[in-house]
Amino acid sequence: MKFFIDTANLDEIKEAHDLGVLDGVTTNPSLMAKEGITGHDNIIAHYKKICEIVDGDISAEVIATDYEGIIREGEFLAELHPNIVVKVPMIRDGVKAIRYFSEKGIKTNCTLVFSAGQAILAAKAGATYVSPFIGRLDDVSTEGMQLIDQIVHIYGNYGYQTQVLAASVRHVIHLVQCAEVGADVVTCPLNVITGLLKHPLTDIGLEKFLSDHAKGNK
Repeated sequence: MKFFIDTANLDEIKEAHDLGVLDGVTTNPSLMAKEGITGHDNIIAHYKKICEIVDGDISAEVIATDYEGIIREGEFLAELHPNIVVKVPMIRDGVKAIRYFSEKGIKTNCTLVFSAGQAILAAKAGATYVSPFIGRLDDVSTEGMQLIDQIVHIYGNYGYQTQVLAASVRHVIHLVQCAEVGADVVTCPLNVITGLLKHPLTDIGLEKFLSDHAKGNK
């Protein structure tokens, strides 16, 4: 399973990259705004900085919601760097645009997916990735992980090449469950990735090893 980090913070991206387990990055307008990155030129410059850090797929989201606008923005973003994946919302014109991009060899990430039916449309249109949002479904009393399991199963039935990119992953349990059901990719904040390092028995065991070593060298 690939690990993507869901952030626009360069320090967090570098930390995840230096850990040696990072495969890519996902961003969106909200994450850019969180870092105080506004204005077209600044946003584009920021994408380029991310591409300099990470040698993997980097999702850059379009703002347009009409077909022509999505195509125009998507083609511009794709020209920035070979690793750029055009992030397109799951709407009618978005699906049409994904088909266009697929035929042009431009990688896409279909985002804001909340049902298996939407995931089927994305795969049929040729999306490179589909992004079901686990946490946001959990927020409305729906089991988000069941959707990941369902999409993985459906894609397996028909051999769809679209990769299941589990998004809105909020904690370590989400991540491990994604691995259990066979998600191709998980994108999450840095604290979820580093959270995998933690276990109290590891800390206790290491403390004892170091203590015993110190006693033996007195």
